[in-house]
Amino acid sequence: MSPNNKETIFPCPFSPSYGIPEDQAWSLLKIFLTYRFILACLFISMLYGLIDSSALDFTFNQIYIYSSQSYLLLTIFSGILVIWRFAPYAWHSQLLILTDIVILTLLMHACGGVKSGIGILIAVSIASSGLLIGGRCAMLFAALASLAVLVEQLLFFELHGSATSSYTYAGMLGAVYLTIAFLSHFFAQRTEQAFKISQQQSKTIVKLEDLNQYIIQHLRSGIIITDEKQNIQLLNEAAMRLSYLAVDPSNLRDISINLSEAFHAWLIGKNQDAMRVEMPNQGRIYCRFTALPTHHEMLYMIIIEDTGLYKQRLQQSKLASLGRLAASIAHEIRNPLSAISHAQQLLSESPQLTAQDQRLTTIIHTHCHRVNRIIEDILLLSRRSDSRRETLLLQLWLVNYLEDFIEEHRLTADTFTLTQASDPIYINMDTGHLKQILDNLCMNAIRYGKPDSTPIIIRSVKNENTPIIEVIDNGDAISEETSKHLFEPFFTTSPSGTGLGLYISKELAELNQANLLYYLTENNHNCFQLRLLDAAKNLIEI
Repeated sequence: MSPNNKETIFPCPFSPSYGIPEDQAWSLLKIFLTYRFILACLFISMLYGLIDSSALDFTFNQIYIYSSQSYLLLTIFSGILVIWRFAPYAWHSQLLILTDIVILTLLMHACGGVKSGIGILIAVSIASSGLLIGGRCAMLFAALASLAVLVEQLLFFELHGSATSSYTYAGMLGAVYLTIAFLSHFFAQRTEQAFKISQQQSKTIVKLEDLNQYIIQHLRSGIIITDEKQNIQLLNEAAMRLSYLAVDPSNLRDISINLSEAFHAWLIGKNQDAMRVEMPNQGRIYCRFTALPTHHEMLYMIIIEDTGLYKQRLQQSKLASLGRLAASIAHEIRNPLSAISHAQQLLSESPQLTAQDQRLTTIIHTHCHRVNRIIEDILLLSRRSDSRRETLLLQLWLVNYLEDFIEEHRLTADTFTLTQASDPIYINMDTGHLKQILDNLCMNAIRYGKPDSTPIIIRSVKNENTPIIEVIDNGDAISEETSKHLFEPFFTTSPSGTGLGLYISKELAELNQANLLYYLTENNHNCFQLRLLDAAKNLIEI
């Protein structure tokens, strides 16, 4: 039963223990029962002379006997009920306070009235009611206790007579009960407020810890926290992936001896904060070392950068330089080229030209057009905007793209064959860049892939959690020597090509943290493979 249960045996609000956890509320009730059990045992001990009871006047011996024994039995019985939680918390707590008031009042009456001092024990019960129950119920119990003491005093006076000062004592006890109830209620409210603030702060701390853990674990760069002895305190998933580890390492040497030596060299001041480290059978990784001073010990953070992210930054710097070069080319070459092209057109219109001269003007026109295409490709590369990636459903995007491409270039539907993966594949990619890459690959496949004899295959697959688009044609196989230079700028095997199409496609792919590759299939078909970023990984970049 939750401690916030509103079931009561009195028509008053119930907020046990002011919103503390359920188990803690029941624990408080058990502590109060322990106090009651000790108190009942003391009353029984005084009855049988085990404890000196000379200070008490057993005016009504029988009432004392029955009351003390009933008090012990009720306490034991209530303890069993509380342990097994047979009834709601509200029922238990209010019944215990009520029986306390009744039985302690009877014991006080049996021992000579308010002068016996037993009435002060009722104040403990009232204070407990403020902690266990709270609210107006505590004030109600205080009023009932005050009324019980006054009634007991009137009854005692009628039976045996009493000094008028006893009424003063009874009134003072009633005032004490009300004061204690008010104070316990007040302090319980303050405790509740402090507990709520503590809970809110704890929840905030937990949320921040969860958020920090999520961010650290989903960074694309690897994070390793270590101490001076190179014992690893924390590492994220990216560090495991970049280090090709299957089991969590306990020391830097478990990751790489070179990394351990580089960290030690940095620690003693021999290395810079950032460096490249050779990893066994994994190539190089880029590491940055940072000190993390704490109150208890000095920790150190090692950031392992993803080579893909490093290449992306390098590509952005390279493309910025290329953009400045392209602007100079456009200014220095395009204007003279326009003049040459215009002069060629005027010359070709002259009726006095011989057939040989006409052929020369045609050559001038062809090469002017080719140079202009080179300039346009370079300008297109320099004007390209930064990657604005979005999450795409790859299968749906390919269907729409192929329909638009066929319509735009007035091709027949059997020019392409689209093969899709059955499971949905989500990617992170700039749609404009993806279209430009596939436009280039598809146009090359149409130009060199013999689509009249065999359709061009466009295939979407997912291999080892990596989304892949493949463009496969039936053209002449590219030699191994030629394939080494396919993605170099200005490399072409066609007399009419500019040699920039595949280069631009490669640059666009790397700008989106993708990779464009070429290989021959088992059937000696040319295949250009675009390996994309999986959106399902939800990577956060730094």
